[in-house]
Amino acid sequence: MSAPLPVSEFAGLPTAALSDAMDRLALPAACQGVKPLAPGQRLLGRAFTVRYVATGRPPGTVGDFVDDVPPGDVVVIDNGGREDCTVWGDILTAVASQRGIAGTVIDGVCRDVHRARDIGYPVYSRGWFMRTGKDRVTVSDVGAPVSVAGIRVRAGDLLVGDDDGVVVVPVEYEQEVLAITREIEEREGAILAAALAGSSLREARAAQGYHELQRASENR
Repeated sequence: MSAPLPVSEFAGLPTAALSDAMDRLALPAACQGVKPLAPGQRLLGRAFTVRYVATGRPPGTVGDFVDDVPPGDVVVIDNGGREDCTVWGDILTAVASQRGIAGTVIDGVCRDVHRARDIGYPVYSRGWFMRTGKDRVTVSDVGAPVSVAGIRVRAGDLLVGDDDGVVVVPVEYEQEVLAITREIEEREGAILAAALAGSSLREARAAQGYHELQRASENR
């Protein structure tokens, strides 16, 4: 397996191009329905995974794991897509921000959204809802593979987020995904430059193979 790349190699790359690159490799990547809390926010870091389940008796914990998240990592919470109770609020936001955690991705909902928006802490979720998850859900696993909108996420996988949403890049495919993404960005940039310089869009796209940029390799 290839060694992980520096996270900074992916800084500034749009999720759209990353998603296209993953399409070419026939790999699922896009977390459908998981959206940014605020316009303009960006997210980049390696996954620190957490799974929640319906609570039993006695009720378990809901957020103490944040003490163990390394700075620069992204908290990835699998709450099974539940929207009836939250698993992330203002205390976790404030502590995570102070600790240098890169952001939070939730297959579920958050609350106290004003805090995250006020301090610019990136949160991606299915929405927000004020009802607490305490005594409703509990942490069952930390560091195990989880699912976010049907996309498998393992500890250490790369998460990239922008206004379009979140993509997951498996660590073993980072080098291929990065190379393809840069190629796509370069060729789409050439298309745009040619079109703005007077070429027809049809001709500019044909010259760069636009309609094949994301096509899976076996079909190219």
